[in-house]
Amino acid sequence: METSQPAAAHVLDTAIALAPDNAGGPGRYLGHTSPAYGNMVGPFGGTIAATLQNAILLHPDKLGDPLSLTVHYAAPIADGQFEVQARPLRTNRSTQHWMVELSQQGQVAAFATAVTAIRRDTWGATDASFPLAPPPSSVAQAPAHPRAAWTGRYEMRFIAGGMGPDQSDASGHPSETRLWIRDQPPRPLDFPALASICDAFFPRIFLRRASWTPASTVSLTTYFHVDAAQLAAQGDAPLLAVARGQHYGKGFFDQNAEIWSAGGVMLAASHQVVYFKE
Repeated sequence: METSQPAAAHVLDTAIALAPDNAGGPGRYLGHTSPAYGNMVGPFGGTIAATLQNAILLHPDKLGDPLSLTVHYAAPIADGQFEVQARPLRTNRSTQHWMVELSQQGQVAAFATAVTAIRRDTWGATDASFPLAPPPSSVAQAPAHPRAAWTGRYEMRFIAGGMGPDQSDASGHPSETRLWIRDQPPRPLDFPALASICDAFFPRIFLRRASWTPASTVSLTTYFHVDAAQLAAQGDAPLLAVARGQHYGKGFFDQNAEIWSAGGVMLAASHQVVYFKE
């Protein structure tokens, strides 16, 4: 008699998987970096954010859905095993505040503060404008970038801007990138996947200066504008993403991003500050 085989875990789920560390008590987990999401140096920051988000979602005391997530990348993260500790700092009637730490060799390498919330139906409006974009099927898919393995884990269809710098013209360029994006292979959208996609842009200074400038995210904040049911309704459809830089100088710059559904719903917005070196 034939027996069905369980479906293989998606590569993202494998990358952000956490196993309970029973010796460490509630909210203590063990994880491991994934070569599939390797970056130029260390792991892709988006999967680190997704891993810290996952620790909250796995916690037995979680209240509501993610509302905000701020990740501080305190030190380089080495390939290999790490420990994660998630703990609620305060629980109110409709909001819950969190601290999550990722450690290696007894030292904190990244940490996050976060808020989860029970959402209710209220008046709503969006002041931001839905970006202009042709249908995803009319835009060619970009190949993965050889410098960053994680780019092969996304289907990217660029409308404006590009993945990396145009070194054929070093005069400087607008920093905005607009593209259709989804996990590769396609995967139903959830909060960890959305947190990761919010970091799926090369540093804007690469485009602005048309050169590979040493740079590293220092802090990344993501605001989630939908609940779990709205995310589930997205399925694995492509998302419209736009990112742009704002100010550069004194060794740091900031960039923001918006993630939209094809139907014009803003799913998330993010803002990060990035270190760069001359």
